[in-house]
Amino acid sequence: QVQLVESGGGLVQPGGSLRLSCAASGNIESIVRMNWFRQVPGKQRELVATITKSDSTRYADSVKGRFTISRDNAENTVYLQMDRLKPEDTAVYYCNAQTVVLVATADYWGQGTQVTVSS
Repeated sequence: QVQLVESGGGLVQPGGSLRLSCAASGNIESIVRMNWFRQVPGKQRELVATITKSDSTRYADSVKGRFTISRDNAENTVYLQMDRLKPEDTAVYYCNAQTVVLVATADYWGQGTQVTVSS
C-alpha cells in the first residue's frame, strides 16, 4: 500500500508559477513510476508528466518546456514545477504512483489539488 498527499495548488495569474508536491508513504520501495495527471470537468484525465525509478522523465506536449517533474528521495516527495502557466492549465492535478510487487501491479492516487490560472 502507498499513500499520497498532494499540496501546492491555488490561484495564479497567467504567466505565473506554482509548485505542486506529492508526499508518498507506505511501501515506497515498490514504486516504479510517479506521474502527475490533470482533469477538467467533463474531460478525461490527462497524463502531464512522469518520472521513473531511474529518473527518466516524460512530458505531455502541452506542457513541455514549461513544467518540470522532479523528486527528493530523502523526503519521498515528487514535485511538479509549473512555469509560464496558461488559463488552459486550469484543472485538478492528481499525483499517481505505479507499483510492482512480485508480478502484481497497482495504481495509487492522491486526493487532487486545484490549480486555477486566471487574471
